[in-house]
Amino acid sequence: MHTVVVGTSGTTAQDVIAVARGNARVELSQEALDALAKAREIVDALAAKPEPVYGVSTGFGALATRHISPELRAQLQRNIVRSHAAGMGAPVEREVVRALMFLRLKTVASGHTGVRPEVAQTMADVLNAGITPVVHEYGSLGCSGDLAPLSHCALTLMGEGDAEGPDGVVRPAGELLAAHGIAPVELREKEGLALLNGTDGMLGMLIMALDDLDKLYKSADITAALSLEALLGTEKVLAPELHAIRPHPGQGAAAANMLAVLKGSGLTGHFQQDEAPRVQDAYSVRCAPQVAGAGRDTMAHARLVAERELASAVDNPVVLPDGRVESNGNFHGAPVAYVLDFLAIAAADLGSIAERRTDRLLDKNRSHGLPPFLADDAGVDSGLMIAQYTQAALVSEMKRLAVPASADSIPSSAMQEDHVSMGWSAARKLRTAVGNLGRIIAVELYAATRAIELREGLTPAPASRAAIEALRAAGVQGPGPDRFLAPDLEAADAFVREGRLLEAVERVTGPLA
Repeated sequence: MHTVVVGTSGTTAQDVIAVARGNARVELSQEALDALAKAREIVDALAAKPEPVYGVSTGFGALATRHISPELRAQLQRNIVRSHAAGMGAPVEREVVRALMFLRLKTVASGHTGVRPEVAQTMADVLNAGITPVVHEYGSLGCSGDLAPLSHCALTLMGEGDAEGPDGVVRPAGELLAAHGIAPVELREKEGLALLNGTDGMLGMLIMALDDLDKLYKSADITAALSLEALLGTEKVLAPELHAIRPHPGQGAAAANMLAVLKGSGLTGHFQQDEAPRVQDAYSVRCAPQVAGAGRDTMAHARLVAERELASAVDNPVVLPDGRVESNGNFHGAPVAYVLDFLAIAAADLGSIAERRTDRLLDKNRSHGLPPFLADDAGVDSGLMIAQYTQAALVSEMKRLAVPASADSIPSSAMQEDHVSMGWSAARKLRTAVGNLGRIIAVELYAATRAIELREGLTPAPASRAAIEALRAAGVQGPGPDRFLAPDLEAADAFVREGRLLEAVERVTGPLA
């Protein structure tokens, strides 16, 4: 099994994916263990002094003015975890919780939190045992960290609350720890706070969304190219010299992908087929690289933000190399929240342009000779009429999901925490948007492949043929009389989401950008 070693200098997006989705084992490096021990010495020294230090010998948030006596500090740390584990709603996905836990461990291992090495080791042990705390949908404002979600994870480390075992069964966390030989942690000064105060949930969801969107943007280039073929469009608008004079990197990459898919097509450029010959294709076809490219450039910026956050130690207070323990505002989720919202906007626009191409394929007045709704016997058959309705409903929801969460703020903690990022909410709605985008692309794929097969006497590009053959081999049927469409659409969605469309095409074109 792949092993991810956690050091003091952050981690990579690939490591997050490996742990969250691939169940990779986690180990702490000796460097991290040494840094943890050194920082803990500083916290212990401060705890022994009479002067109050935030998070070590005081209350939290609006209650930070109270100095806590030594005999109450262990109780203070337990209490913050118990009281902050106040989430509500449905449990979030296992991969999200694993990313959340791993990213918290990454910050703990930096040596800036003052957590003891044995606490960090327990975090790694819980991950490696496949124990997943039950974390609820609601409870984070994206400021002072993803407080409630992280608290539910910390509660599991204490042997309290509920967690899901590797068998998928939810049981009391104490029972699961005992079954795997893991001793619950007894939290000491600073440790409860350190386990709660980070952007780990929103960051984990950002990293996984980028992983999914990379695949979906390439898939959208493929379906756009298939639609262009099916509509007998022209590939001349994809020429590199046209995109060189507007040098947005994403636009050039999208155009190059489409051109690679269309290489050798016998369907492109048949403008003379119409009674009124076209001079140019509609925007949804002609401007596909511009829209997909802008989304790609948005992803590039989001990756930069994610990389910076992955290299960060997000906690409050933090232990600095010179021995100071200082309060700060690095837990504020604004940098991550903004790009999560930006990605939802870009994804909504990509879904919107894909739906417009699908609608054009189904409209006999704009499809350049294709049957109405790609039906076998129009009138008797409805063809893909309602598949487009479904696609339109998904697009409409994506537009609602594109409304930014990060533009909102709601005060909390008796106005001490009076401006928050709502980054967790931005991440949750982006996950829904990413799922919807895959379905929208799947409907375009379903329509475009059927339309190409209806162009009798014209030969599609080799890459297009590979996509069609792989889709049919996956059990998604081609043209014919009306049938129960939902299973076909679900299979097409899985075909796109699992990367099989991309794999089929890249076997012909080579890697797409």
